[in-house]
Amino acid sequence: MLTTPRVALREFTEADDENLFELDGDPEVMRYLTGGVPSTREYVRGAIGRIEAMRVKYGGRFGFWAATLRESNAFMGWFHFRPAKNDPENLRRIELGYRMKRAFWGKGLATEVSMALIEKGFAELGVEEVFAVALKQNLASQRVMQKCGLKFVREYEDDDFLFMPGTLMEYAKPRP
Repeated sequence: MLTTPRVALREFTEADDENLFELDGDPEVMRYLTGGVPSTREYVRGAIGRIEAMRVKYGGRFGFWAATLRESNAFMGWFHFRPAKNDPENLRRIELGYRMKRAFWGKGLATEVSMALIEKGFAELGVEEVFAVALKQNLASQRVMQKCGLKFVREYEDDDFLFMPGTLMEYAKPRP
């Protein structure tokens, strides 16, 4: 899908089941998603199927990708670049998201890949706007959004944000 100087994004495979289980099993990784509750193995297994269905639906242009460190091929986590859940047919307004293992936090990797995805979306995929959301308390994720040139749009309540209701911060960037 995409490579940056330090990271390669690739399609998920059934073999990634354990990688995802380990990622979602870290309470710190899940802190702003589930309040730190790890995902069950059944949920993770189902995620691989949902990811594959999205890949097929959008012809590999939009969806979720496994992120690996190029120098070692170590699984880092994932990135998504997909239509909004509440507007799945709108391919002009795309949501950016990421989840990474703690060992890869604070190294600029999320910013590096996010910027490359945004650029690819505008240059190759016909995207008109990229947006991202994070819980208000998740300042690190908001800093990544800001470094990528996304600007604050709104603060709102969402009782359906993944598994943990709360106040969300939305950032967006229109096509230049």
